[in-house]
Amino acid sequence: MYKWLLMLLLLVPIIELWGILQIGEWLGGWTTFLVLVGMGIAGAYFAKLEGRKVWLDAQRQLESGIMPGRSLIDGICVLLGGLLLLLPGFISDLFGIVLLLPVTRPIFRRIILQWLEKRMRNGQFTIRRF
Repeated sequence: MYKWLLMLLLLVPIIELWGILQIGEWLGGWTTFLVLVGMGIAGAYFAKLEGRKVWLDAQRQLESGIMPGRSLIDGICVLLGGLLLLLPGFISDLFGIVLLLPVTRPIFRRIILQWLEKRMRNGQFTIRRF
């Protein structure tokens, strides 16, 4: 697992930089810079909007006596999507947008739930006290 994380931490910035340079050649340096800054600002704004929706949904579920499991996973997707949109790069922006959209979020929710269920069944999911 740590090998994959290390590879991801090394490869993603290289791929993002390559993408920025390619788009920079195509659009020009300043235009590319403005697009990256605009995507960061738009990402923060949309993450805030979607985060509020998820928060209100979780509050409604709690008031109804329902455990807000789906809303918590949606919140994780929104948080991760917002963080990806704040990072400079077009590939991270693409993944961030996909995570923020309410239409595509159920796909990631299902993947996360399957991952959690698999880890719980194998006994690999533990909660540690500090």
